[in-house]
Amino acid sequence: MCGIVGYIGQNDTKEVLLNGLEKLEYRGYDSAGIAMLNNEGVHVTKVKGRIAVLRDRVEPSIHATMGIGHTRWATHGVPSEENAHPHQSASGRFTLVHNGVIENYHDIKKDHLQSTNFVSETDTEVIVQLIEKLHDEYQDTKESFRQALKLLKGSYAIGLIDHEDQDTLYVAKNKSPLLVGIGEGFNLVASDAMATLKETDQYVEIHDQEIVLVQRDSVEIQTLDGEVITREAYTAQLDVSDIEKGTYPHFMLKEIDEQPFVMRKIINEYQTENNELKLDENIRAAMKACDRIYIIAAGTSYHAGLVGKEFIEKLAKVPVEVHVASEFSYNMPLLSEKPLFVFISQSGETADSRAVLVKIKELGYPSLTITNVPGSTLSREADYTLNLYAGPEIAVASTKAYTAQIAVLAILAVDTAKAQGITLDFDPMQELAIVANAMEILTDQKEGIEELVREYLPTSRNAFFIGRSTDYHVCMEGALKLKEISYIQAEGFAGGELKHGTIALIEEGTPVIALATQENVNYSIRGNVQEVVARGANALVISMRGLEQDTDAFVIPHVHELLTPLVSVVPLQLLAYYAALHRDCDVDKPRNLAKSVTVE
Repeated sequence: MCGIVGYIGQNDTKEVLLNGLEKLEYRGYDSAGIAMLNNEGVHVTKVKGRIAVLRDRVEPSIHATMGIGHTRWATHGVPSEENAHPHQSASGRFTLVHNGVIENYHDIKKDHLQSTNFVSETDTEVIVQLIEKLHDEYQDTKESFRQALKLLKGSYAIGLIDHEDQDTLYVAKNKSPLLVGIGEGFNLVASDAMATLKETDQYVEIHDQEIVLVQRDSVEIQTLDGEVITREAYTAQLDVSDIEKGTYPHFMLKEIDEQPFVMRKIINEYQTENNELKLDENIRAAMKACDRIYIIAAGTSYHAGLVGKEFIEKLAKVPVEVHVASEFSYNMPLLSEKPLFVFISQSGETADSRAVLVKIKELGYPSLTITNVPGSTLSREADYTLNLYAGPEIAVASTKAYTAQIAVLAILAVDTAKAQGITLDFDPMQELAIVANAMEILTDQKEGIEELVREYLPTSRNAFFIGRSTDYHVCMEGALKLKEISYIQAEGFAGGELKHGTIALIEEGTPVIALATQENVNYSIRGNVQEVVARGANALVISMRGLEQDTDAFVIPHVHELLTPLVSVVPLQLLAYYAALHRDCDVDKPRNLAKSVTVE
């Protein structure tokens, strides 16, 4: 899943597709391709690698006025030309691009496509082969498409070409973003408006489980049951002041949405072509040589450090302490014989952290900075640096930098474990790829999160977040996000600590957000929820698939249990965003706060 562009009109489609795909490069991808239809047939070009490689590979003499393009991030099958999109049916009649994950593609293969020879390892090819199989029965492309969609379970944004029909792009979506761009004598399809703003600023939203028939001079939207829907286009408002955030109303929302792409960027940067972890040997040696790690951070970075402690201790078996930077300088604990100091900072300019760095450098201890700004003070002055690769984070409330910090800490923990000869029972990069997909699914459920805000945080003055184990650390971050931008007094607590004082604050209607993603403490946190409900709390439970109960308000996709903080935080970020939005708060620039805390 990554980016989609489609075009039908009078102009040469080649440049529209390639330019659009280039605009989507920021999302992260490992392969790309386009398909163009003209009187000579369908011309498909696919490459493993960048759009620049695709541009060089496309035959310049091909002229077509209809086509689809795609950038892919591998979820099913390794990056390769065979697994790249577009995919074609066995006869070549149907050509398709797809974002999302089809959860029941194995069942579809078994039940409907037993005799089909597949070219790729993808779930996407199952869709296009299924459409062709159904076409044998229905003899109509729209109906075959509709019936195929009814069989799919999961998320999808789809663009389909029928070799026998040069007048229609068939489009559909469910839980994955897709828009139709409206022009004069042409129409477009894109997973992100930024891809086609050069052509138009008029867009029509596509809702889940809708089919769209896109022609040169018309756009028809239908439900899966065939009901025709009328929906007006909207204008993408852009000016010099907000061009950097594109069509987003706030940087924070944009940065929440960018998290899946940041995960993919991190995977790319910290993995070799042979799928080995890629880390500075000096950092690896420093991690092996230390007898204890001291993580120094503040605010959101401190919360990421708490999660990092779990990773390093559980995987690499190295003791870790996490300290608030502002306290450490004035109250340094007894240190081990061979300490390594790890500084976590989005900006790399946090004054409290730098004060600690200066002190430990005087003592001759080694240091590592994990930051989003490689040229920053902490990066320059520490012995080693790990880059977050999150891109500029403009909103004061950190979102994508936080999850990037956790991902990089996970990679550091895995690399240290392997360097010490510890065998792990999971592929960290594959698991992070699954996390990226889960994040994308969650960011597509904004309307559901906004409804939860209306139900649980309508006029609240305070709120509590409770969790156990690593969920507790995520609750601390969720509470911080809420208080930062909505000004609701919010605190995160360990579930078992409620009865030691905090439960006295529970009143009728008090919002309590509980996380339940850890199997070993699932029943314990459920008991804590019952304790607050019995005292009048309005409890919102967010659980992970496989641990959910009927009364849970929101269920996140299943990921490796150790990496749940990367996923469970996303709905908490969106809760904070919509709570602030409903209170008319300045989402990107909350009062009294700054992006880089450069004073102690």
